Amino acid sequence: MSSSESTGQTTSEAARRERRRGNSLLAAFAVGFLVFSAAAGALYYALRPEILRIAVGPVGSDDHKVIQAMADVFGGESRALRLRPIKTDGAVEALALLRAGKADLAVGRGDLDMPAEAQTVAVVRKNFVVLWAPSGPAGKGSKSKGSKQKASPKIKEVADLAGRRVGVIGRTPANAALLRVILSASGVEADKVVVTHFGTDQIEDLARDPAIDAFMAVGPLDSKITSDAVAATARTRGAPKFLAIETSEAIALKHPRYEAEEIPPGVFNADPAWPDDKVETVSVSHLIVARKSLPETTVAAFFRQLFAVRQAIARQVPGAAHITKPDVDKDTELPVHRGAAAVIDGNERTFLDRYGDYFWFGLLLLSGIGSAAAWLRRYLNRDEREETNSHRNRILAMVSSARTAGSSQELLALQREADTIIGETLACYDDGAIEEDELAAFGLVLGLLSSAIAERRTALQRTNLEPVRGAVAAPRG
Repeated sequence: MSSSESTGQTTSEAARRERRRGNSLLAAFAVGFLVFSAAAGALYYALRPEILRIAVGPVGSDDHKVIQAMADVFGGESRALRLRPIKTDGAVEALALLRAGKADLAVGRGDLDMPAEAQTVAVVRKNFVVLWAPSGPAGKGSKSKGSKQKASPKIKEVADLAGRRVGVIGRTPANAALLRVILSASGVEADKVVVTHFGTDQIEDLARDPAIDAFMAVGPLDSKITSDAVAATARTRGAPKFLAIETSEAIALKHPRYEAEEIPPGVFNADPAWPDDKVETVSVSHLIVARKSLPETTVAAFFRQLFAVRQAIARQVPGAAHITKPDVDKDTELPVHRGAAAVIDGNERTFLDRYGDYFWFGLLLLSGIGSAAAWLRRYLNRDEREETNSHRNRILAMVSSARTAGSSQELLALQREADTIIGETLACYDDGAIEEDELAAFGLVLGLLSSAIAERRTALQRTNLEPVRGAVAAPRG
């Protein structure tokens, strides 16, 4: 092989090594970019706030005001959850959105038709049934000339409502349905009681209507609507007579959506006290409900966050002070969501309990990525490995050539070729194209070549010395 051919071959080999080194760097960059992208995506997914859609209505109601204040407080702080209120015409529509999967949470009364997968997260407030009858006729003190107005018979208990007209505050059909349950439990046929609905803005009309014999309100005990209604009827019809629902415990037993309660004395007026003694009644709760399929961790986070900022919400909307935790020990038609129950009972799963499987999956994924990267590197460096195998086979052939070499110049040429092969092999090792075990095998055949060259050089030197010794010894003969 001429010097120019040798130089050209060396240049070509160097160019190939540079290309292979570039391919290896490109592969390493690609794998690194994939790992970084996956890590960045996982971090973004883990840190981004989760948005929950909550259906509530109607606009302007106490429920809507509480939820809107809740959403404002959640959004004003660095919280993991955000709320997106969905305005509806009422609780029935809100629950319909939850049923259709268009909302994650909804606010509704506990005695409404709940979706099959709805579960309780929190109690927004308790609504107490307040039943009362006037002590005098309508328009007391304002009789017409020439006419004598008869006083209506006094109503002392729920059983006396048979054949009477009851004015119900609020136009929701749920109030009328609740009154029918109370009448039936008290032995009164519901068909014998006429129900007239009045809007919350028709309190004065309710109080002045002479056809109304008794009144019913459903709301919190500190409700301004109930207090105003009691006061208005007292001005026009005389002091109120509060009707006890003596079958409240039986109603709660037969209908778990209701609870037996008591109205404390003096809650609506202090002097005179209205009522003058405690009154048995029933209550129904307004609830925040969630779909059963909503993840436990999400509901638990919402529950913790809600009660952490409840006081801040109450400063904006006083009605938020009524928000309470559901009773997990009580059998109800609507079970408590497992996420809220876990926080209440202190059985919430730890971080490792929740994400341990993900960690193991991540380790397996990283292991798979590492294996794929190693395979890709070996695939891209396959030419260098083949070249290394070729070099090893060449050295084995050089071992045989060294043992039959006829001169020191041939041995020197073999040594120089071996040096070139060693340089290329070490470059492949630095590039990661070959492993340590392959380098060890190469070192083994290289040792054989070194031994063969050393032995053959010694043999050639001994052969060259023999004629010289014979020439010196001849004159003596």
